[in-house]
Amino acid sequence: MKKIILLFVVFITTNIAAQTKYEKGMEKAFQLWGQQKTTEACQLFERITKAEPEEWLPPYYVATLEILGSFGIKDEAKLNNKLKKAQEYLDIAKSLSPNNPEIIINQALLNTAYIAFDGQKYGMTLSGKNSMLYAEALKIAPNNPRVVLGKAEWDMGAARFFNQPVDQYCKDVEKSIELFDKEELPKFYPKYGKDRAQQVLKQCKKS
Repeated sequence: MKKIILLFVVFITTNIAAQTKYEKGMEKAFQLWGQQKTTEACQLFERITKAEPEEWLPPYYVATLEILGSFGIKDEAKLNNKLKKAQEYLDIAKSLSPNNPEIIINQALLNTAYIAFDGQKYGMTLSGKNSMLYAEALKIAPNNPRVVLGKAEWDMGAARFFNQPVDQYCKDVEKSIELFDKEELPKFYPKYGKDRAQQVLKQCKKS
């Protein structure tokens, strides 16, 4: 029994030691994010970006945190600062991983943050770009649940704006949930979206 315990301890210790600095840093950043310490998480992702210049995920997550943090901001100067920084890191991620559907739909989310702040100012120029971005991402990755959900939500928003029914897009939300259930992803890869899809589907059933 002692030998089994010793072997188990050695196995765990070896696995921990085998973790790279990149893996340890990413896990710590996600831990901070999970604790709602978004500023600290963002700063750590920035440091990892500098330390690991060939990895697209750290700059992607810097951009993601800045974009998410921009929704609800009332001051345009603060909004521009956050989204300008987000765009810089999104461009870094894009240069490392071209034609990546996760990065493409994050660009659409960044545009949406501008539109949400001032639809009259930004809607005309960015709405068409978003439609093209979602179409591009769907063409690249038709079975990516975040792409399917993102496009469905965007189409729903456009339909509501023009007082049109959204029923036709609810089936795409259902499809995204099926795709989420089948999804198997590498470590640290974006996995968000299923909870959001379930919320949107509930809204579909109420309408």
